[in-house]
Amino acid sequence: MKRIWFLIALMSLMVLLVACSGDSVTDDNTTTDNEQTDTETETDTSENTEDGLTGKFEIQYFVGGYGDEWWKRVIGDFQKQHPNLEIIEHAGPNINTEMNTRWISNTPPDVVYIDGNGADETQMIVEGQLMDISSIVKDWKFEDSPLLDSFIVPAEELDGGKIYSLPLVFDTWGIWYDNNWFKDKGWEVPTDFDSWLSSMEKIKADENITPLVTTGQYTQYFQRGVLNPAFAAAGGTELLNDLNNGVVEAWKKPETLEVLKKVEKIVQAKVLDSGFAAYNHTQSQMNFLMHKNAYIPVGFWLPNEMKKDTPADFEFGFTPTPMNDPGEPLALVPDIRTIAIAEKAKNPEAAKAFLEFVFTEQYAQAFAEATGAIMNMKNVDLSASSNVPDFLKGVNDMINNPGSVQIFKRQTPNAEEQKIAVEITNEIKLQITDILLGEITAEQFVEKLTKKAEELRK
Repeated sequence: MKRIWFLIALMSLMVLLVACSGDSVTDDNTTTDNEQTDTETETDTSENTEDGLTGKFEIQYFVGGYGDEWWKRVIGDFQKQHPNLEIIEHAGPNINTEMNTRWISNTPPDVVYIDGNGADETQMIVEGQLMDISSIVKDWKFEDSPLLDSFIVPAEELDGGKIYSLPLVFDTWGIWYDNNWFKDKGWEVPTDFDSWLSSMEKIKADENITPLVTTGQYTQYFQRGVLNPAFAAAGGTELLNDLNNGVVEAWKKPETLEVLKKVEKIVQAKVLDSGFAAYNHTQSQMNFLMHKNAYIPVGFWLPNEMKKDTPADFEFGFTPTPMNDPGEPLALVPDIRTIAIAEKAKNPEAAKAFLEFVFTEQYAQAFAEATGAIMNMKNVDLSASSNVPDFLKGVNDMINNPGSVQIFKRQTPNAEEQKIAVEITNEIKLQITDILLGEITAEQFVEKLTKKAEELRK
């Protein structure tokens, strides 16, 4: 009996020892269930504290000629780094219109890419819709350099140094041609207005076509692609901006008339497609791809927008619009597309982190590969990428090694100038059609715009 009680006691002791061993650390890699739970909780809390990005994060971006491939990649990578965020994308060709009620009701998305119809950065700033980010971006880096020193076109500072957006996309208007066709025919790419006019006259004689085409339904293509570079080449940044802002004295300057006389020469030489007035942008671009024309003024999005319709043997070539005088540099007027944080952002910390995340050389290279355009960053090496078209590599080199090309910035008018600028632009677009049809002279164009500027400034 004593032996039985002894065995029972011994078994109880063994059970107790085994149970106790489950609550102890047996080696450096083993913990109890309770301890594991505590450790996971501490780890989650640590990661969440370090990350700090939770909740909903909304991004609005316009999808046009550049597509959305780049956006999907960047947002996907950002999501991987911040898994606790619920990222909501508002995107599409009509997104600015669709999201308008959100902005009006002061419930905007956190980040907005300002591009496309219905997007007006100046108006958004005037209405207090964009956050002043000047105090935070000054500490951001692009690789090893300060971000604000790394833009091709600097971030615009308003109201005594406030920065409401960052310049994301360096787009620009210029003249496109088929590089393979030019090589086959032995045609030279023009470097100034005289050589451009001579080139068009030769192509007309060789091919029996009108070499230049543009859209008459959207005359801003000719304004931005031909007139603005011509004004910049003739009178620099001041003339370019004064004309577009309706400064009366600018429209009276001799340099302004000289530019319009060049346009008149193009019309008189009969090198412009006579059917241009009826073309929308897609039709004019299709005619260009089919070699019904040899030159067209468009922005960087052209190859990406028309890639499904581009013939296999067509190689896009691009030059800044050659409206400059011989011996003078070609002029580029960037059409910058910006990204900003909403003043009423619900998740401003995530918004700031996203903007900082975007501006790296990795995503600058990815942007060129995905869109055929340039992110607005200096000294990004695109030469090694087989996915970047040759024309873009050439433009990138041209921008980063100035000499033959000069960059002129179209500045955002202040609130008081904004209405005048809109009205003047509308008048310019109207008169472009008339001068290209030969219905008015260069002198009459200048006279009409001078009168309009005077009316607006009374």
